[in-house]
Amino acid sequence: QITQERELKHLSSWAKKYPYAFPVWIGSFLCSLVIHHPDYAKTVFGHGGKGLLILHGPQWFQHRRMLTPGFHYDVLKPYVALMAETTKVMLDKWERLITVDKSVELFEHVSLMTLDSIMKCAFSCHSNCQTDSDSDGYIKAVYDLTYLVYHRIRFFPYYNDLIYRISPQGRRFREACQLAHLHTEKVIKERKTSLQDQQELEKKKKKYLDFLDILLCAKDENGAGLSDEDLRAEVDTFMFEGHDTTASGISWLLYCMALHPEHQQRCREEIQEIVGDRDTVQWDDLGKMTYSTMCIKESLRLYPPVPGVARELSKPITFHDGRTLPEGSLVVVHIYTLHRNPRVWEDPEQGIACFSLSPFPAVLVSTSAPLHWGYS
Repeated sequence: QITQERELKHLSSWAKKYPYAFPVWIGSFLCSLVIHHPDYAKTVFGHGGKGLLILHGPQWFQHRRMLTPGFHYDVLKPYVALMAETTKVMLDKWERLITVDKSVELFEHVSLMTLDSIMKCAFSCHSNCQTDSDSDGYIKAVYDLTYLVYHRIRFFPYYNDLIYRISPQGRRFREACQLAHLHTEKVIKERKTSLQDQQELEKKKKKYLDFLDILLCAKDENGAGLSDEDLRAEVDTFMFEGHDTTASGISWLLYCMALHPEHQQRCREEIQEIVGDRDTVQWDDLGKMTYSTMCIKESLRLYPPVPGVARELSKPITFHDGRTLPEGSLVVVHIYTLHRNPRVWEDPEQGIACFSLSPFPAVLVSTSAPLHWGYS
């Protein structure tokens, strides 16, 4: 019953029929329980599991503890100016494009802008990817990987590794992975070379360490750092998910604003009042943008960039109403339908008209401008 074009419509209709959850079968061999109620989601997120984008148990906790310093306010504050700089490059491109075309497809430009931002902020890498056409290859690899993973899940023969490996899609998948990994490895290699110079490291310590510096310098309680494989996995996750998720969220926000110019105007007036004569946003401005923040949250509620996340249970769980699931069960927390749960939001489909009424921050987990699946 589910096709790529009608999946969200089907799942939304079933969510209205079943209050908490319902099973979905792929063929007769793979079953997942789709959850769309906050109490059930809370139970799942509160228990251990294995996923494709997160580590399992102690290893996850170890990495989390090693990387936490990368998210201190003192590290994040300088990023605002860098993000403003990359945004200006994108807006300048749009100014030129609208003199040629009546309409412009924004998503690719937004993706390049968010990639540029995360490269500068997390990796101190000024790649000029928004103006350098060579960087489009990485963006295309991200698109290809997203589509290929989605398609493999839904095509039974591709569950066999050998069949998938020799298939045309399997070859495309390996090529896209190779391109993405080469991009990551280049960034890591350049930074390792830089950090071999002790003076460079001392200079960075006096200023601030970015995310990649922290990865390379991180040690556990035994003095061991991350392996090359772990290092690349962390960088891949931040570079891939970090730019793609944000690009999708921004693109859907622009879509919502275009549909509702009255809210767009209120946001514009709020930001103009805060910024005043300055031509860019600063760190202290962000906390004052209350109405714009509510609009962002409501847009993410209606169009969560990742509509669902899956988890394989590492132990049995019991929900608040006494129902249980055994170890090994595959659970999907379907964020798109959870965000439209009428037991939580009154008239959830009309959310854009109640930007100021959203009852709590909208996003549980937030990745592409066509919505696609993520796994955590």
